[in-house]
Amino acid sequence: MSKSEQGFPGATARPSTIRPIGVYALSGLATDGDRLYSIDTVRGYLVAIDPQTNNTVILNPYQLEDKDWMGVGGLSLADDTFWFTQDESVFWCDRDTLKPTFFARLPYPADGVAVWDATVYVSSQKSGYIHLFERSSGAKLGKFPQPGIGAETLTVNESGLWVCDRDEQTVYCLNPRTGAIQLSALTPFTSPTGITFYAPDGDGEPTCYVVYADEEPYLRDNPNSESPLELAFRDRTFIHPLHLYVNSDERYTLSNGFLIEISYVEELSQLDAVSLNNVEWRIALPANTQRQRVRQVEPIGHPFTIEEQDGQPVAVFRFDQLQPFQGGLVGWRAIVEMYSLKYFLTPEDIDANLSLPAGFQRYLIDDDELSMETPIIQQAARNGAGRETNVLRKMLRIRNYVYDCLSYGIQPKIDTPDVALARGVASCGEYVGVLLALARLSGIACRTIGRYKCPAHPEYRHLPLEPDFNHVWLEFYVPGVGWLPMESNVDDVIERGPYPQRYFMGLAWYHTELGKGIPFSRLNADDKPEKLSVRHLAINHIRFQILDELMPAAAIAASVNDVKP
Repeated sequence: MSKSEQGFPGATARPSTIRPIGVYALSGLATDGDRLYSIDTVRGYLVAIDPQTNNTVILNPYQLEDKDWMGVGGLSLADDTFWFTQDESVFWCDRDTLKPTFFARLPYPADGVAVWDATVYVSSQKSGYIHLFERSSGAKLGKFPQPGIGAETLTVNESGLWVCDRDEQTVYCLNPRTGAIQLSALTPFTSPTGITFYAPDGDGEPTCYVVYADEEPYLRDNPNSESPLELAFRDRTFIHPLHLYVNSDERYTLSNGFLIEISYVEELSQLDAVSLNNVEWRIALPANTQRQRVRQVEPIGHPFTIEEQDGQPVAVFRFDQLQPFQGGLVGWRAIVEMYSLKYFLTPEDIDANLSLPAGFQRYLIDDDELSMETPIIQQAARNGAGRETNVLRKMLRIRNYVYDCLSYGIQPKIDTPDVALARGVASCGEYVGVLLALARLSGIACRTIGRYKCPAHPEYRHLPLEPDFNHVWLEFYVPGVGWLPMESNVDDVIERGPYPQRYFMGLAWYHTELGKGIPFSRLNADDKPEKLSVRHLAINHIRFQILDELMPAAAIAASVNDVKP
């Protein structure tokens, strides 16, 4: 079979990015009627934004003189009053006069604020808590832990207290009384700085909007420089809807996805003259999962058949003979829907009495040079797991231990886990090796997954995007739940944490799931030399194109009932 079509009903495109005019970096987001409100942190302007036209009006145009709004972070609108944070303090003001009035002060900088009936919620990254105050008196009512590690902005509605964490790139919905996480979802862009729900007509389901603020590099034409082009940075801020599908039974959320064309090709280019007969070349295809669905797959260069290997689809190319220095292309092109996935399981959701299913013991052994018998790896497994018995807490503890022990660095080759751990610097593949070894020694079944990430440029459509490196991560198995994803290494926070958990039980839309637990590419032949590998025969080419943005719908869950573990 050379082509496969599998529908994914319910996924539809809906472009609706709001790009306010004349602003630099927005933080905090509120809504009333048909307008959105936010703070431009560079100028301290409170702005009103028309989502239909992007028209932007500055409501406090004299701010540069009195500076009452400089350094403002979170923003909320309750009745006819704006609420905002500034340094360690919380203020409110009448929307007509916009004259700030002091409300409360924290021992640490305040980030976000939200008001619901008689309660004021204030988040503080430095304290690690969301603080509750009585609206009428400013009296402290209590606090509960922040769900993430970053600066968090807030909004609140009938569904709960919504938290937008910049470092986690995650939105949480909390129980407003206890702080318990009711759901979590990944944002499609980095650096989210505010959240609100927009319903201009008052009817129907409101739209969840998230504002983003960051810098982006670009090449600037500088006629005064010896080189006409130079690297520079500019502010990038915009507002985008966050679309959610929540599976409450399985406790995961799907959020904004993209329709992506993926092309993988091996270009025959032998390093040495080799003749091979009766050749079978197997290359893993994109998998169908909770967050990823294959619409179409077809061959590039040479026909293939599709076979199943340990539940994973594989393209099988066959040649009667490969002659010395023969040219050619071997590969596939696929159209895939890829969504962000985030589980909101807690350790209390795990049934400790359940054991691994029959046949899963193979995910506990050293089957890929994991050095599990070496003293350094066995001691690291004991240190990483400690005395923890709950599988979620144990896996997270092992992950954080490995993150503490290793720093990320590109290596000329993949070393075994004992060598990488002793060196203290590892690539993503070496991180995976160490994590697999420690987890398996601790009784946690796990397997490798991945191979590539689509370059994270969701605003670039119909343009060829080529990743700089390949990438792998892993899945670990929780009895009674199934396979859960986990990133291999952390690449954007200071060493020794605290480490984000956005990709612990979660994957972004750009993670491409290929070959779960099986080799990505393998070549067999009657007379194949023992040390000959694919890299001696071919050069690989990987290319992505983002075709459209998609929003998840309830039909997603129904369409993946046949997904195999």
